Amino acid sequence: QVHLIESGGGLVRAGDSVKLSCLVSGGSFSDLVVGWFRQAPGLEREFVASLYYDGVASHYGDSVKGRVTISRENVENTVYLQMTSLKPEDTAVYYCAADPVFMGSTWSFYKYFGQGTQVTVSS
Repeated sequence: QVHLIESGGGLVRAGDSVKLSCLVSGGSFSDLVVGWFRQAPGLEREFVASLYYDGVASHYGDSVKGRVTISRENVENTVYLQMTSLKPEDTAVYYCAADPVFMGSTWSFYKYFGQGTQVTVSS
């Protein structure tokens, strides 16, 4: 069973940067596509970014494109999400996701999710 544990969230100010981490255990990390989603109160879960096995091919959500970078370190079984120029509307619970095949923006197609980490951006 694959487990994902996010960390790195917290309270930050608008314009700040934050780097989220997701430790993946219980499976072959290099055989998993990884991604990040977020969910703000009252809203649907939103695609943030995904990254292919090779750590090169990536996709980003329109609302964060140009401000976030997804990366992976296979030897550490860890996925990262670097976010810059944070805005109050970036406030959400951020979820790490993984799947053996799927790399798209539909969260329900991913097989594994973490419990999430809260990011709150104050104005």
